[in-house]
Amino acid sequence: MNTTLSSRRRVVGAWSLAVLSCVLFGACLKVGPGPQAVYSVKAQPAPGACHYTYVGRYPLPDPYCTPGAISPAVTQANISRTICSSGYTASVRPPESVTSAEKYANERSYGYTGSSYIAEYDHLVPLELGGDPNDPANLWVEPNDKPGATSFNNTKDTLESTLNRMVCHGQMSLFAAQEAIATNWVVAYQKYG
Repeated sequence: MNTTLSSRRRVVGAWSLAVLSCVLFGACLKVGPGPQAVYSVKAQPAPGACHYTYVGRYPLPDPYCTPGAISPAVTQANISRTICSSGYTASVRPPESVTSAEKYANERSYGYTGSSYIAEYDHLVPLELGGDPNDPANLWVEPNDKPGATSFNNTKDTLESTLNRMVCHGQMSLFAAQEAIATNWVVAYQKYG
């Protein structure tokens, strides 16, 4: 049996609607390990292995290095207790002692040479949309798209908040928001921004 089909069948039992969309439409997001009681520093892609693409001034991650990953702890059925609940993201975010080391290694993966202060170690599928907290497939050093930036706050952050509000107010499904931001956050920003 085809390995992809076999792995999809195993996931179907656990992921209901999101997996059904994956099987029917072929748009699958990796399911990461989810929140951990104790996080450890994860290996990053080899130095120089990843490459940004840009749409105007907006950076996109390398889809082979950073395709996105979702947390098995967040489903459409439990969003009121997870991503739509105040304090959720802080409860699952890895500590800075882990993410600082990962960010430094990921800068080398992407060949990023700008200021670390204004580049965000970003969850492609953000925590507020059920992105996996520490799966390397969901993290990338995001160059700041704002001219003259003095912090790591960037345009993608605005989209993340907008999509979270839409999901929490029933205007968009969790899976649709996750897929939109993972596929091409710039296109999603142009549509929903």
